Amino acid sequence: MTTILLATHNQDKAKEFRAIFDGLDIDLKTLDAFPQVGPIEEDAPTLEGNALKKAREVFRLTGVPSLADDTGLEVRYLNDAPGVYSSRYAGPGASYADNVRKLLRVLRGVPPRRRGARFRCVLAFVVGADKYELADGIVNGVILESPRGNGGFGYDPVFLPNGHKHTYAEMDMETKNRVSHRAQAGQKMKGMLQKYL
Repeated sequence: MTTILLATHNQDKAKEFRAIFDGLDIDLKTLDAFPQVGPIEEDAPTLEGNALKKAREVFRLTGVPSLADDTGLEVRYLNDAPGVYSSRYAGPGASYADNVRKLLRVLRGVPPRRRGARFRCVLAFVVGADKYELADGIVNGVILESPRGNGGFGYDPVFLPNGHKHTYAEMDMETKNRVSHRAQAGQKMKGMLQKYL
């Protein structure tokens, strides 16, 4: 079994990726198992840049093949904000609920037809100094005026994917892992990982 280090402490993300990568002969660990890896500043201007920076830094510090993602919610009315700042939209240390509240406040009064958004996920897998793979996933949808559902995390309660009646937070994990941006990127990456196992 090959150990792969997922460059996050976020157990919600880890749970989703473990389900997506089910069937691969890998042991997916998180940064909780590697306390020597400190915070990594996500200061790149793109999702690709942040994902690659995290995976490279974690690989450099541990020597373990590393997988990192950066995910952003891009709202057209806000010129694709919050984008790379999605996890800290309401400020450093913001909770999921803080970010959702700020987004809904900023969009208050904006009609449904102008609330189009997309979730983007970029995955970077690093196995050497200059050896890496990139995969991405995109899901278009709209931002609702109030949260719906108790599942998922982040902006899931206010994001309604196109063609669906349920927000990410109203979907069970199996359904979300078939349709989400993270699932799309993960399925592409799953195929890429097989050549390293």
